[in-house]
Amino acid sequence: MKPAIVPGRLADAPDPSGRGGGERAGTADLGARLLFSRNIQHVATRVHAMQTVDDILLDAGADIKRVFNAERLHIFVISEDGRLLHSKVRAADGTVSDFRRPIKTSTLVGVVAQTQVEVNLRDATDPGELSGVHADLQPASAFGIEAGESPQQVLVAPIIFRGKRGQSNEMLGVAQLINSRSGQPFGSGEMEGFRELCDTLAVAIRNRRKEAELALLSARPVRTKYDALMADGLISAEELKLAATSARRKGVDVEEILLTEFQVERRAIGQALAKFFDVPYEPFKADRLKPLELVKQIKREYAQSAQWVPVEDAGDGLVVLTTDPERIQSSRVVSNIFPRASKVVYRVTTAEEFERTLDQFFGEDIAAGSINDFLRGDGGDAGALEFAETGDEAAAAADNELVKFVNKVIIDAHHQGASDIHIEPYPGRQKTVIRFRKDGTLSPYVEVPPSYRAPLIARLKIMCDLDISEKRRPQDGKIKFKKYGPLDIELRVATIPSAGGVEDVVMRILSAGKPIPVDQLGLTPHNAARLMPIIAKPYGLFFVCGPTGSGKTTTLHSILGHLNTPETKIWTAEDPVEITQKGLRQVQVNRKAGLDFATVMKSFLRADPDIIMVGEMRDKETVGLGIEASLTGHLVLATLHTNSAPESITRLLDMGMDPFNFADALLGVLAQRLAKKLCTCKEAYTPDSAEIRAFVTEYAEDLQQFPGWHTDPQGEAKRLYDGWVTQYGVSGKLVFQRAKGCDRCNQTGYKGRIGLHELMIGSDAIKKNIQEHARVAEMFATAIGEGMRTLRMDGMEKVLSGLTDLKQVRAVCVR
Repeated sequence: MKPAIVPGRLADAPDPSGRGGGERAGTADLGARLLFSRNIQHVATRVHAMQTVDDILLDAGADIKRVFNAERLHIFVISEDGRLLHSKVRAADGTVSDFRRPIKTSTLVGVVAQTQVEVNLRDATDPGELSGVHADLQPASAFGIEAGESPQQVLVAPIIFRGKRGQSNEMLGVAQLINSRSGQPFGSGEMEGFRELCDTLAVAIRNRRKEAELALLSARPVRTKYDALMADGLISAEELKLAATSARRKGVDVEEILLTEFQVERRAIGQALAKFFDVPYEPFKADRLKPLELVKQIKREYAQSAQWVPVEDAGDGLVVLTTDPERIQSSRVVSNIFPRASKVVYRVTTAEEFERTLDQFFGEDIAAGSINDFLRGDGGDAGALEFAETGDEAAAAADNELVKFVNKVIIDAHHQGASDIHIEPYPGRQKTVIRFRKDGTLSPYVEVPPSYRAPLIARLKIMCDLDISEKRRPQDGKIKFKKYGPLDIELRVATIPSAGGVEDVVMRILSAGKPIPVDQLGLTPHNAARLMPIIAKPYGLFFVCGPTGSGKTTTLHSILGHLNTPETKIWTAEDPVEITQKGLRQVQVNRKAGLDFATVMKSFLRADPDIIMVGEMRDKETVGLGIEASLTGHLVLATLHTNSAPESITRLLDMGMDPFNFADALLGVLAQRLAKKLCTCKEAYTPDSAEIRAFVTEYAEDLQQFPGWHTDPQGEAKRLYDGWVTQYGVSGKLVFQRAKGCDRCNQTGYKGRIGLHELMIGSDAIKKNIQEHARVAEMFATAIGEGMRTLRMDGMEKVLSGLTDLKQVRAVCVR
């Protein structure tokens, strides 16, 4: 099989910026943008795989020039003294030359380095255009280029490492494209892509410099609490010396200077302390419960002066949090105060986080203290437990601290990007567990004391107008949170009676949002090029299938957003309406009122629609109406709960659909899943030959039903591998990415999700299969032969692109 795209062929595709060439069809424009974006991702992967800054200066240029169809590229880095821009160029004979440009306003790169603003020149020989950038620029001196270069179209952008929140940006250099081979100025799409590549260059250059510093410091022994920061390449020895001097002058701790003046992350300082003291680092935990039996034996004044506090009496011993484990351990003061402790386990933390823990335990912060009093079960209103035990949950549910706590849970879930909140009570004196589902995985949030179990459930029922006295039957409702808190969101609530006489509650967060543009859905260029002609047709039936939570509605709304024009009438029937779009007429299904999908569909056919979207087709009547509507000149989009595109066909035929009408109506079926996306902290590695063979074999499993594969499996496997190396390889080898873990992704290595897609076109061969009631395997073979990528194949191509890893693809693509 041929690869979907070949890097370096952008010059043959339509211009993504839309400049030149007149009007183009939407399909061509979208294909060009997707191809352009993929080529930029490909170059970024290559840049990150380069070993040194010199490699980047010498070897990145060829790929970048090919992507932007430019004659020349110069990458400059700022010298250590900050006065010059330095670059390297490899000649045709292999020799390497150094050249430098002053950071002065007489050169274009010097202006960009000083102003940190990108410049796009249509004609660099025009003195008026140059002086419009800066008065000192003249054609004769603006470039300082070697003989033979005559710049006309020039695009220059700063290379800036953009620090995280609380950190300053770092100017590292300038990149300069010279002369578009098309003879036209660089367009807005190219400017955006070049800006993205400069961000990639900044990260790669900074990382290579840090690695070089680390190599020099790796043999140096740790002598102070913060020397590990130098070993990790976060600060230099000179910076640490300056921080110590500043701390002495201001009369503060070195930690405060590192945080405020040098923008070192708090977690990095904590990990440095852990290396120095050889004990685990423990950050501040906002949901930590106050250990009453432990802290009642000491006062805040003592804990603050001694710099230690007990936080937990766990199975492995008494856990003590401190800023100086060595001093506390040598004084044996913990054993004197807690003589019954069989073992003492130490955890180190930063000074600021230690103070926050004391505030949490000893109630300096009134609001935080009241919430913590609630969580520990002995809070301000002693009547809450009495309410819960006597059955007066309504009164307990109105308690002010309980109201604050419920609001806090919902707000935290939304801010953390959770899709669902699970409240799981246990009978007797066991605690109630609250968990959040984020990126498809449940993670613990907090545990609530048993005395507040019933009031908590009652409060949620009151918020969505459910019967608080009914505990034996499941109930469904909605919370419009704008009535209770600062967020304009809705929550779909389901209560379910569970063992032990308790009720579970699951809340789905329905964040009203805008549709995602089609070119940002994560479709490969292969699938995008096949999808766009389908949805451009004026009538027919198109399905998106997959399990609950696989993003079907999001995909349909993206397609509708692409089709939504002033000339088009679009009706949608949804349950619930999660995404709203101006121009769509959206109907909320209400089964209690007799308004189901079939009833709404019948109404739509009398309301002059062009396009109809049905949230779900689950019965014969709704599917029949959809086929009827598609055959009478309407485009019908719908979702199905099926596992794959070919299986969707058999499911619909099993409902009793007429195969000939259904075949005539069908445009295509898109099956999809959501896989976890690798965080930006991912690291590249080169797989060995055994891993590559296993990868090719697994990819080929879905091709076994395609007759052409059996004639030459080894040759086809080699063609697959060669195509991947051409499309995704770095220096003739495949490079994979793996999860690493950072603060942004909570050390998991994954952040967000990406769609995997399987698109089956309603071709003549597929229509013939439908009319003949062909088996799923036969239909599958037909679709593969016509170019369909299965879910697993699509996922594995996204592994090659560095977007996810094979573990996540296998987790969601089960055959």
